[in-house]
Amino acid sequence: MTETPLAQYVSLEESLSHNPSNKMTEEEHGQETSSWNGRSSEDLIHTAGLNSPVTHKLPTTNNPVGTVSQPLLQMSTPVMSPPKMGSPDPVHDLPQELLDAGWRRFWSRREGRPYFFNKLTNESLWELPQLEKVNSTQFDPITDPLGIQIQTPTTPQTPVFPPSQVPLLPQRAGEKRRASVAEETAVPNKRFILFGPWDLEIPTNVIIWDRTPSLLPPPHPEVEQFRASLVAKLRQQYKEMCHSREGIDAPKESFNRWLMERKVIDKGNDPLLPSNCQPEVSYTMYREIMNDIPIKLVRPKFSGDARKQLSKYAEASKKMIESRNASSESRKIVKWNSEDAFQWIRQTLNASYDDYLERLAHLRQQCQPHLVEAAKTSVEGICTKIYHMSCDYVKKIHEKHWAILNQHDIQEITSALQVNNPKKVFCYPVQFAISTPRLPGVDLLTDRDVTLLQFRGDVVRINTLYFQKLEQLYRWNCTDDRKFEYFLARVWCMLKRYQTFIGSSPNEGHSTQVALPVSVFDCLNKQFGVTFECFASPLNCYFRQYCSAFPDTDSFFGSRGHILKFYPVSGSFEANPPFCEELMEAVVGHFEKLLSESQEPLSFIVFLPEWRDPVPTSLARLESSRFKRKQLLIPAFEHEYRHGFQHLNVRGEISCRSSHGTVVVFLQNDAGFVRWGPTQEKVDHLLEMYKPGKDKEREHFLAPPRVQPQAPQTVVTNSQPQKPSPQIPVAKMHIVAAQPNPVFQQTEPTIAEHK
Repeated sequence: MTETPLAQYVSLEESLSHNPSNKMTEEEHGQETSSWNGRSSEDLIHTAGLNSPVTHKLPTTNNPVGTVSQPLLQMSTPVMSPPKMGSPDPVHDLPQELLDAGWRRFWSRREGRPYFFNKLTNESLWELPQLEKVNSTQFDPITDPLGIQIQTPTTPQTPVFPPSQVPLLPQRAGEKRRASVAEETAVPNKRFILFGPWDLEIPTNVIIWDRTPSLLPPPHPEVEQFRASLVAKLRQQYKEMCHSREGIDAPKESFNRWLMERKVIDKGNDPLLPSNCQPEVSYTMYREIMNDIPIKLVRPKFSGDARKQLSKYAEASKKMIESRNASSESRKIVKWNSEDAFQWIRQTLNASYDDYLERLAHLRQQCQPHLVEAAKTSVEGICTKIYHMSCDYVKKIHEKHWAILNQHDIQEITSALQVNNPKKVFCYPVQFAISTPRLPGVDLLTDRDVTLLQFRGDVVRINTLYFQKLEQLYRWNCTDDRKFEYFLARVWCMLKRYQTFIGSSPNEGHSTQVALPVSVFDCLNKQFGVTFECFASPLNCYFRQYCSAFPDTDSFFGSRGHILKFYPVSGSFEANPPFCEELMEAVVGHFEKLLSESQEPLSFIVFLPEWRDPVPTSLARLESSRFKRKQLLIPAFEHEYRHGFQHLNVRGEISCRSSHGTVVVFLQNDAGFVRWGPTQEKVDHLLEMYKPGKDKEREHFLAPPRVQPQAPQTVVTNSQPQKPSPQIPVAKMHIVAAQPNPVFQQTEPTIAEHK
């Protein structure tokens, strides 16, 4: 398949007037499509747990639409009402003026009444369209071909939308028909809302310059399964080397932080594993291993525990210095201090808790520099070995991925792409220049509140409510798969990616995926105009636009890419980064650069942990920034966060208290301060919404009536081979964390660190 050159973006009016594929034909709207396995679409929707089908309107590309059967959750297309007496053609049983304007009449089987559909604008109405409203937006192409006589209000010039981000009318999950633009001033009809800890209908106010499509290959279940096995092997190698070389367990979640730190400077082509980093030795991994040498120190609860820890540290220090190639001076100092500690323990029988801690700090101060020097070569060897193994695994993944794509005549693009005449547009999901191949089938199992997806025996799990959220995000953001032919495979790849990234140990990785309370997000949006999350995922995002770690798997669900590769010109943002010091420091520098270069309103509200011993470089830089307008401190145990595995846990286990304070810093340029400045009234409201229990109050107030549970153990198999999409630049989306492992349901409601 040959490459298609990247076309210049056009405005919304040009895309609608010159792209016939953007108009749904009357025949398409009147046909009823079949499901994957022969059942009706309504049955499939009931299986997936939706309350009712949703009519959606997404921008289309010039891709030819496949003729395969519709996938799960693609709403059943309305059908005509049967012919009645005196009306042999009920579709065209309308005044001639409405027919000329594109209106047709159809029958809703679910509601049992007719509705009206405009094949030119894709609008749907329950009531008969008003002639004056239709005529006000139409013109005679013969007497007024340019539409000069049309009275249009003058509005300030706004950024145009690229083809992948045609504005959508507000839509909620479970909605049968959306109101047209002409009805916006009328009384709104009753809507069905997908209730959850999010608001996916908030539009973005973020403006960016046109950007080139990504050259990352599209995700594939076989490749993702292969990558997961290699990452698990690399993680196990890291644990074994720490145990065999240093006699310690691998630091908790150290491997995850190594992945985040490496991707800050990595120039390789794999979205997860690093392969092109300088220097090769990770300072994050090196520092965390050294902190646990010779033993891992924890804050004891009682004086007896402090005494045991002092004794263990003295014994481990003496044993380590004797077995390493250290200088004679180092050996003498460490042995002498260790023996001195043993003698003090034997002689002091009634020492207090503080005495033991003070003695341990003194011993560590005397011995640690010599122990670090003795272990330096060995620890650097661990870091280098893990990095080189990662490089080898990236090569294997790349070869396997492109072997699969080449089988579908999809070739790798090596030349850089450019955007001709870039313009300012509202932010849109990551686009890809490489088309999606035919994807294998994925099995779907829905059992009440849990949804399972299986690919070749590999099962991932997600709560049904969050599975419905992914369906809604897919409708909003994905433009190359309007019939949901690739939906299950892409959901499986995304869940598997986050499972691979977080790890498989119980409760591992959830601290990197925690989110702000819903009440805080609602306050940030209403008081400070926030519409965008800088660190999120399809699973824990509140808005439908966000940045996440993996653009290749997340872009289908709304991701705008990695925050360090995202360059907004204007907008209001929330940033709650994972607690990797190198990543936080890079993000603060990135924000300051954006604020200094933009003259338009730009605001970043940053949430960081209050670490003071020692103070991280990122926090110190944030507090001394010239763009800082306000700084708040939320005390420890007086606020909550949403659990990192909220897509797996039951509702009662979602909120968890933070055991340390949180620093909130407002970074704004002059225009951003004028528009979204933190006044005292707004700040007080934010502090009020941060109090524990606000999310439960909101859920109780907004909770919909309880519905009858669905029939369990319903299996849907996507056994049909999926057709490839054309190889042209198409829009896709890119946040934060899935971990389909049953053991993660058993989690503690209180966390030691919230990110």
